[in-house]
Amino acid sequence: MKRQTLLQATSRNAFQVQRRAYSSEIAQAMVEVSKNLGMGAAAIGLTGAGIGIGLVFAALLNGVARNPALRGQLFSYAILGFAFVEAIGLFDLMVALMAKFT
Repeated sequence: MKRQTLLQATSRNAFQVQRRAYSSEIAQAMVEVSKNLGMGAAAIGLTGAGIGIGLVFAALLNGVARNPALRGQLFSYAILGFAFVEAIGLFDLMVALMAKFT
């Protein structure tokens, strides 16, 4: 009778350990999936940065077409706007990479 009790206790413990390992694998897979989804969602912000850069230079071309004498001043403003929009895009990329690799 002691042997049977020992076997039952051992089989219960083995089942619990095996169950935890399976649960851990699923949890790890879910973490990886959510990291990839988060990185993909954060990449949407990069399209916004691309659109913003296009709008900055479209405004530059429009301004130069209206008043060619202000070309130098408008170009410096456009470069400043480009830097701000690109910085936001780089911050978004940094957040996406942090979500993936942490």
